[in-house]
Amino acid sequence: MPMPPITWQRQSARLLLDDSAVRADWDRLNDARLGVSFLCADAVAAALAVFGGGAEQLFTARADGRALAMFLLVPQGRLRWATFQPSQVPLGTWVAEPGPALDELARALVRSGALGLCLALSVSQVDPLQAERADDAADNRHADYIPTSWLEVSGPFDAYWAARGKNLRQNARKQRNKLAADGIAASMRVLRGVADMAPALARYGVIESAGWKAGRGTAIHPDNEQGRFYTRLLEGAAARGEALVTEYLFGERTVAMNLGLLRGGTWVVLKTTYDESVGKALSPASLLREDELQFIFGGSEIRRIEYYGRTMEWHTKLTDSQRTLYHLTSYRWPLVKRLAERRRERHEAVAAAAAPAPAAAAPAEAE
Repeated sequence: MPMPPITWQRQSARLLLDDSAVRADWDRLNDARLGVSFLCADAVAAALAVFGGGAEQLFTARADGRALAMFLLVPQGRLRWATFQPSQVPLGTWVAEPGPALDELARALVRSGALGLCLALSVSQVDPLQAERADDAADNRHADYIPTSWLEVSGPFDAYWAARGKNLRQNARKQRNKLAADGIAASMRVLRGVADMAPALARYGVIESAGWKAGRGTAIHPDNEQGRFYTRLLEGAAARGEALVTEYLFGERTVAMNLGLLRGGTWVVLKTTYDESVGKALSPASLLREDELQFIFGGSEIRRIEYYGRTMEWHTKLTDSQRTLYHLTSYRWPLVKRLAERRRERHEAVAAAAAPAPAAAAPAEAE
């Protein structure tokens, strides 16, 4: 659909924190296209408040007096801009009415002058459900990001579970038999209230801080950036009826948790953790997932589960559905794209030359 004549307005991103009119426009545009909870104004404002560096700017496309699209961008040096993209937000921070194509919006923004002299604009982590991936043009490039998985919920759980792999079902059964033999009562609880969120995150942090993420400094803790963000995100979502956290327990001991947001029948799983001290014969995360699915198929409001992270082996055991998220880079002129491609090719050639040669195959033994 051709875009109507538009003008671009540049404003401080801080308006997303406290300007009700700006927030209302953002929410309307999010709801009009993808409508995910983690891209609503409250969620983006939480990410901006915790992870923003102060240079973020909000660019709004206006047509016929209304906001048509909004992009939350960060300068990348003097001549390049990119969508604000903390790792805790699964998709790039932009919203738009469903009509305009993303590549056309990006091209219009780069050429508008609102970014100053901008040679390239990167829109990261785009969902093809949000914006269908177009063919590359002379002035833009699309690049794969990650494959991601989702699960459509339909029919009874027993039919769904019977259709999954035999090894998955046998492994789950063996684990439950072991729990019973050891006299361990396993249970799952679903948390949705505002008052539940901070204590749940504290328990989540205890588990994650004892695992491998603690060594990388990425574990959630109530006093670090991760903890502050997820507490604000989930408490805000709970106030809207959109938080859904699952917790798995052995007796009174929390051994696995999933943090998620629910809107419009779609549950997005944002974070997962499990107690690594549990013996290798048991997988609390997989047991939690089985109980989650029984709960979801058993009559919950959830009709679709979105994982949004990179597809892992365990995803493929639960669903066959995958799609690929992508990045879009829009260049000011085709010449800039050609120069960028040559530079990328040189870097790839240097990296390939520096890579160790594959080990030679061992000679076959004589018979």
